[in-house]
Amino acid sequence: MTIFDAMTEGLIYNPSAKEIMDEQARCLAKLDVYNSMDRSDSEGRFNQLSSMFASFGEGSYIEIPFYANWAGAHVHVGRWVYANFNLTIVDDGPVWIGDHVMIGPNVTISSATHPLSAALRRRAAQYNKEVRICDDVFVGAGAIICPGVTIGEGSVIGAGSVVTKDIPPHSLAYGNPCRVVREIGPDDEEYYDHGRRIDTTWL
Repeated sequence: MTIFDAMTEGLIYNPSAKEIMDEQARCLAKLDVYNSMDRSDSEGRFNQLSSMFASFGEGSYIEIPFYANWAGAHVHVGRWVYANFNLTIVDDGPVWIGDHVMIGPNVTISSATHPLSAALRRRAAQYNKEVRICDDVFVGAGAIICPGVTIGEGSVIGAGSVVTKDIPPHSLAYGNPCRVVREIGPDDEEYYDHGRRIDTTWL
């Protein structure tokens, strides 16, 4: 087993080890390029993101600026994902983002954490827990998604929420800590914004 295996398998390791830092620096050089690219260069930006991420699906788009510990090297992004300004992904461990996910501005997704022991933290100890955001999820502005969390298909996370536990599919959830408020159901296909009838004329 290598230290890179420890990173992805949830073991305690030292993220400042030379082999880690050298590889991370190569990744972050790509991130610097992305954040300096012309906003109008859609094709170039997509190609750059594809070179940075573990996988990056058709039609997906991340606004500049974007921040990530490994420039997305441990992040799998599905198709037609949109992320607004200032997305931060602490991607020392695996992060999976499904298809048709929408992410508001100033969202943080973290797969990395540190032990409670101060003695271990003085030795730079860290461990990582996989994060999964399933298909058709909407994450509101300023939300924080903590290590080890899975957000189920079709769920909506309210702005400013701190998601510390799994959220089941098709749920409206918000708060600190984030809690399920209700299920998203058939009425939500007919009404929006507290009872206004949906009119698709302009879609």
